[in-house]
Amino acid sequence: MTDRFLSIHGHFYQPPREEPFTGKIPREVGAEPFHDFNEKITAECYQPNAAEGNFEHISFNLGPTLAAWMSAWAVDTWQRIIQSDRANVERFGAGNALAQSAHHTILPLARRRDKIAQVAWGIASFEYRFGRKPEGMWLPEMAVDYETLEALAGAGLSYTILSDEQVQGDTGGRAGPYRVPLSAGRSIAVFVRDRFLSNQISFDMEHFSGPRAWAWQALAPRGPGLTLVATDGETFGHHHRNGVKFLQDLVVRDAPSTGLQVTTLARYLADHPPLVEIEIREMTSWSCEHGVARWVTGCDCTPGDSRWKGALRRALDNLSGEMDLVYTTEVGAVSVKPWALRDAYINVVTGQMDGLTFLTSQGLSDLPTVDAERILKLLRAEFHRQRMYASCAVFFGELTRVEPRYAIANAARAIQLVKEATGEDLSHGFRRDLSVASSPRVGVTGADLYEATLASARANGLIK
Repeated sequence: MTDRFLSIHGHFYQPPREEPFTGKIPREVGAEPFHDFNEKITAECYQPNAAEGNFEHISFNLGPTLAAWMSAWAVDTWQRIIQSDRANVERFGAGNALAQSAHHTILPLARRRDKIAQVAWGIASFEYRFGRKPEGMWLPEMAVDYETLEALAGAGLSYTILSDEQVQGDTGGRAGPYRVPLSAGRSIAVFVRDRFLSNQISFDMEHFSGPRAWAWQALAPRGPGLTLVATDGETFGHHHRNGVKFLQDLVVRDAPSTGLQVTTLARYLADHPPLVEIEIREMTSWSCEHGVARWVTGCDCTPGDSRWKGALRRALDNLSGEMDLVYTTEVGAVSVKPWALRDAYINVVTGQMDGLTFLTSQGLSDLPTVDAERILKLLRAEFHRQRMYASCAVFFGELTRVEPRYAIANAARAIQLVKEATGEDLSHGFRRDLSVASSPRVGVTGADLYEATLASARANGLIK
């Protein structure tokens, strides 16, 4: 029996691409000859990896927004992925899929109740699609603070993954798992990825002579314990065209030839409970060396003047505060806990029940029709409010890209729903705040993008 192990983790995710007013994905420039990037990356990455059986040998998470699309539009690929997890459960007693919080929100920047909602929605989506409770959860961009870990532990999750620059303590360069103490005597296990090896796979794969050479150079010298390589799943086939074959050869043949046993995180945790305690470095992530500044005020991780990021963030935060006040006031009037109701609303989002059935399940069967419709519209508004915070909205350096436009479009849809439900118009303050967010490259403001969204919706008869 070996005492040297390797786990490869793939973070598979695509943002929600549906136009908020229609629920349909528009044709996306750059995805040709495919309709959109979901289709393109499925053809280049998800489908061939599933067909080759790679999902069965790795640890992976598949984001809820991607899972929802794939289960409807790439059914064969989706079923193979699901079966890969089930095969691990049947063979080892532990699945190899992790959950992911719902909308790729940078959780340390979210309010506590939004952290809880994102985690709850991620768990519920996983249970619905994978048919079992998740043990671990992937944090978007690996962004972390203690309050986020508290939300995971409070929801019954056992472990997550961080990068070696995000922790402090005696790791000896090994993946662990390690124990991170939390409040009230709780704790959570953390696996620590090897950043250097992970970045080699992510960015230099094309320069390798092959997986066997890399395995013997990078992995063979590793000592006892677990080595964890964690990277974007799209590395294997989309970012690197040879990635599917590379991954297959690495986990099936080449890593084992060096004496490492390929395993998955839940399986390894079951056999190696954490004994060593470490601490985390709060407000850190795997893709911003400035912590989480990339998603708040901007930083040197993106080129150019990114002051628009802070202005957009303030506009979204101010709108969220106003929207939440309307929501809690209206829901409080029917004697229901507003945040518990919102957490449970994921059952409507996933299509497990319709709105009226959902309200009945929450003890609201006696509501007059007009009140039921109002509550459901406000819940839908809260759903779009959550989608405003997808991390890609402020990941890049230009305000006029499709990602910020998507955040603003979700805000517009949420504002419309609030107005339909209550008559209250939250657009004035939002438009004012967005006017401060300006593209230094073309001079367009967030308010201009908001007006363009409304104009398109009116032209298509979606709003008056």
